[in-house]
Amino acid sequence: MASSIDCPPRPCHRAGRQAGAPGGRPAAPARVRGRVAAAAVVLAVLAALSGCGAGAGTAQRDVPVGGAPDTAGVAPGATGTAQGRAGTGARTRAPARIPGLGPRTRAWIPANARQVVVVTGRGKDANRSRVVLYEHTGSGWEGGPAWPAHNALKGWTDDHWAGDLRSPIGVFTLTDAGGLLPDPGTRLPYDRSQGFAVGGTGFEGEPLEGSFDYVVAIDYNRVPGTSPLDRTRPLGADRGGGIWLHVDHEGPTQGCVSLSERHMEELLRALDPDRHPVIVMGDAGSLRE
Repeated sequence: MASSIDCPPRPCHRAGRQAGAPGGRPAAPARVRGRVAAAAVVLAVLAALSGCGAGAGTAQRDVPVGGAPDTAGVAPGATGTAQGRAGTGARTRAPARIPGLGPRTRAWIPANARQVVVVTGRGKDANRSRVVLYEHTGSGWEGGPAWPAHNALKGWTDDHWAGDLRSPIGVFTLTDAGGLLPDPGTRLPYDRSQGFAVGGTGFEGEPLEGSFDYVVAIDYNRVPGTSPLDRTRPLGADRGGGIWLHVDHEGPTQGCVSLSERHMEELLRALDPDRHPVIVMGDAGSLRE
């Protein structure tokens, strides 16, 4: 069966909590380190294999995150990218708004977020997507390269439940990381543990080994400031959990978003808790709302 640590499904999280979850309060992440005891490691691995995206939490996509949309400090009407125009030498401004995001999706992004990882699915029922990291320059949003990715086997949902094999649509904070391999240089709290070891095969028969060499916990139905291995599900186990960004195993996930190992390393090094990073994820049609 496919790994179950494929990211915890839950929409809209504030910094320190799920953006969009009612009553979410920003909370500085506490560094969770140390080795996991042998019994805890076994439980964590079994939990990981039980249902990527199967944790607790409900998606409330019509409840905006507190704060203004992502246009703060941006000149109205600014468009384009910060690269020279051929033949003129002039430079265009970074876009005032992140491309592909509609007014409701933008309203979920916390006002203090200055790094936004946008995961855009090809379709509501598709398990292929692309990932772009946008950073606010002070005058607009500048996007990095587009990275290919996988999401859940059956696509996307704005009402995630454990075992539905869909990735949650929404906006969530990114506060904690970890993995089987040493910290590659991230500024996020990083928990290196044998609890991230995984085996078996995925939906297409591909090996899952190494999938959790690097992970970033998506704050869906979890307690920010804890290891990605923490099994606490504030909304209850029936709403799924364990939704992560992790290393791609060349096949669809149970709920997570997966990138190549190289791109995971790049993302881990880029994410900065002082810039309050969030992830915006869903199919293209939903994100345009």
